[in-house]
Amino acid sequence: MKQISSMSPQKAYELLKNNPNAKLIDIRSSMEFLFVGHPVGAIHIAWIDDPEWSINPYFAEEVANAMSKNDNNRPLDNPVVLICRSGVRTLHAAKALIEANFTQIVQIEEGFEGGRDDSFQRSTLGGWRYHGLPWEQC
Repeated sequence: MKQISSMSPQKAYELLKNNPNAKLIDIRSSMEFLFVGHPVGAIHIAWIDDPEWSINPYFAEEVANAMSKNDNNRPLDNPVVLICRSGVRTLHAAKALIEANFTQIVQIEEGFEGGRDDSFQRSTLGGWRYHGLPWEQC
């Protein structure tokens, strides 16, 4: 059964720790991934990236390639955990993966940085980084 589910950053982290076939795919732009930071162990496959800022036409194929590195002969059936900045882009990317026959897509609520606070700043209300989960930046 094809399914998109949502999880808190903490629950997604637990899923990734406990399921060696699950992969964390960071779909943000290259600049976000490198300079804002990213979860440790995340695979970067941009959904939309510069210089054109258009949808990556090879997104599903690139995710399939990343998933096929598992020791499992059904990579499209393994959990794909998607993260973006605040949890919005992952919904669009998840739909594309469903159309490409992936069966288990997890969208991380709050994303990496979470929503903006009253001062228009991120990482103060939620997100992977806010919850103290492992991350790094260049």
